[in-house]
Amino acid sequence: MDTCTKVTKEWLNTQEYRDKNFAREKLVINPAKACQPLGALFCALGIEGSLPFVHGSQGCAAYFRSTLSRHYREPVAAVSDSMTEDSAVFGGQSNLIEGLKNANALYSPKVIAMFTSCMAEVIGDDIKAYLGNAKEQEAIPQDLPVALANTPSFKGSHITGYDTMLKGLIECLATPRQADKINDRLYVVPGFDTYTANLREYKRLLKVMDTPYTLLPDQSDVLDAPNLGTYELYPGGTPITEMNDALNAASFLCLQTYSTPTTRKYLASKEVPVEAISMPIGIAGTDKFIESVAKFTGKEVPEEITLERGRSIDAMTDAHQYIHGKKFALFGDPDVLIGVVSFLLEMGGEPVHIVCTNSTPLFKKAMESLLASNPYGQGATLYAGKDLWHLRSLLVTEPVDMLIGDSHGKWAARDANIPLVRVGFPITDRVNLHRYPIIGYSGVINLITMIVNTFLEEKDRTSTDTYFEMMR
Repeated sequence: MDTCTKVTKEWLNTQEYRDKNFAREKLVINPAKACQPLGALFCALGIEGSLPFVHGSQGCAAYFRSTLSRHYREPVAAVSDSMTEDSAVFGGQSNLIEGLKNANALYSPKVIAMFTSCMAEVIGDDIKAYLGNAKEQEAIPQDLPVALANTPSFKGSHITGYDTMLKGLIECLATPRQADKINDRLYVVPGFDTYTANLREYKRLLKVMDTPYTLLPDQSDVLDAPNLGTYELYPGGTPITEMNDALNAASFLCLQTYSTPTTRKYLASKEVPVEAISMPIGIAGTDKFIESVAKFTGKEVPEEITLERGRSIDAMTDAHQYIHGKKFALFGDPDVLIGVVSFLLEMGGEPVHIVCTNSTPLFKKAMESLLASNPYGQGATLYAGKDLWHLRSLLVTEPVDMLIGDSHGKWAARDANIPLVRVGFPITDRVNLHRYPIIGYSGVINLITMIVNTFLEEKDRTSTDTYFEMMR
């Protein structure tokens, strides 16, 4: 390394550079979020026979698919109408109509979930009108359902797109609510949750609690399908029949607050009972989920779940000394951050830096309230709207013991010489983490295992022979 490079690198680690870094306003460097259409595509995958359809360029569609494929290591089915420069000038109607015709002929979907990219939004394409014209021209059958979502890439984030697409799917597929046809089902919305194990854990807990339920959407078998030697284009997903009956639900339970506001508002406008709780991470979060389900069913909490809770508390007791007093930095989506910070506070961990690029005023208020409610949260600061380059400055000028976030945090963690525990989306440099739940009481044990064992690995790696112990 030459002298100039060395001096520059050292300056990047100073308080002077941190102050300049935080003074920037018009430049974003490595935001901890993705764009709306990616979230819309992910949502659409969770419906039976659903084909995600990108009204935009082929490059955008390739990015969404590759990002999800790298996280899951699974193929992700989606199509695009491949808008080009001509479409940007003359509009994308001809691309959309031809794309719908080809998609239906080649892939025979039960529903097409159409959403937009930034090109279509900038030129103002009216996808609802274009869809009507496509059906008038018999490009697709009149009775083929096509859900619509406007998802401009230049505002919001992936969780906004997820929410908008979910509302569009319910609006497209669900029949009107009728007082004499209310079903007995609890419709559970997991939110933007890319852990297939979380979705399976929700279903297991609901089954143990003898709850008639529908998970909406459900990507667990779509993005974690078994390898049986044959390829199935549409494995799993929330059944269309249960989508049709969604507005007749006895109740909706949303397990994320900040990735579902548009959907909740739509449900409320249709007089559907709806409750939103924090993502059930940690003991308190899981307790709230179990209480909400028990209130819906009117039944006692089964002993099996009580025993699970006891085992998770035992695991917390066994590992408490390894987390108590440790300082953490975190970044990610609002719902995940609320859950993981709550868990750390339960363990006596001390969050210091919390970066949320796609923060909202409601999230900021909720996080600050959570931190203020616990003595271990008093030293924490939430950096709303900041990015991972801001986070790097924080880590090198105000060190912590561990960083928690997705794979994009590995460079900042390396520069700060601290371990990174991977939680969130995307995780592209480790395998199978999406197959381990971080929600529920089993999720408590998994989080403890990941965090504590990482600390112990670090301790072993840096210990001299004198302190290289068999027992930690």
